[in-house]
Amino acid sequence: MRVGLIGTGAIAHKHAQAYRNIGFELTGCTDHFPEVGKAFAAQYGCEFVSSLEELCRHPRVDFVDVCTFPDFRLPAVELAAANRKHVQVQKPIATNLATAAQMLETAARAGITLGVVSQHRFDDSTQFVHRAIREGRLGKLLQADVYVKWYRTAEYYARPIKGSWQTEGGGALINQAIHGVDVVRWIAGPVQQLFGYWQLGALHRIESEDVVNAVVRFASGATGVIQASTAMWPGFTERQEFHGTKGTAIISGDKLTTWDVMDDQGDPPPLAREVASGASDPMAISLTPFERQFQDFAEACRTGRPPLVDGQAGYDALAVVLGVYDSCRSGQPVNLS
Repeated sequence: MRVGLIGTGAIAHKHAQAYRNIGFELTGCTDHFPEVGKAFAAQYGCEFVSSLEELCRHPRVDFVDVCTFPDFRLPAVELAAANRKHVQVQKPIATNLATAAQMLETAARAGITLGVVSQHRFDDSTQFVHRAIREGRLGKLLQADVYVKWYRTAEYYARPIKGSWQTEGGGALINQAIHGVDVVRWIAGPVQQLFGYWQLGALHRIESEDVVNAVVRFASGATGVIQASTAMWPGFTERQEFHGTKGTAIISGDKLTTWDVMDDQGDPPPLAREVASGASDPMAISLTPFERQFQDFAEACRTGRPPLVDGQAGYDALAVVLGVYDSCRSGQPVNLS
């Protein structure tokens, strides 16, 4: 597959490295800052294209990969759709549900595949727990939690757009913890109701939250907790915890670190101690799940089936995040349809 990359910031380097590892051709890239984009193109041996329009029209691009800030999604999807190019976007899918819905509608009308990068669905740990819960190995699910107690420096937030409502859509929850939200929602099912509290700029000079907590009730009747922060020095490995009537599974970072299940007779769990986590360094994450997601997306483009993390999945994760924000603002529980 041949890829055109929009945006050449930090996460784009992970994408480019993953494409190289799996044998995809990074055909071209573009960036709002030409000097940054040209340096990226030279580093990865691709063509620098001067405009978004030119990249989406490029005859040697099979799909477009959008690695911009979250406020720039819809124009890229619209141009990709106009040129019948499949498109995947970095998480979150957008900063608001109206834009996300437009993206889904635009892709559906054009008949193109829309994916959202949420690579932790492709970790061995996540895949194992997803299967195990559906096989009933944990019994009835009682509780599903997300804990993301990370740390980011003042320098990380030095640019005014970082942690802004307009550009990033919020802080720790929408940018860091949305991975955990997506994983838990995929495994535990839809969220029915939630209630949240936040602290805006508790440590950092940002307008959005760097500490937020929510309690949730899933449609299944299970309950859960979402905690997200970038203010917890020095940063701690994120966890997703699943507690059922027969036992407990805990994913720490990208690995399954706890599997305590009564009378378990299924496939052996992929338990591990060494984990990869972006707790204090955003780039200290494994390339493997990116590679798996990109291969899944490419296969979806080739066959017409939905990718594992399609536009609707991105929309659903965003709905939980924005529901927490709405509850924090109103001081009231929020029901999700």
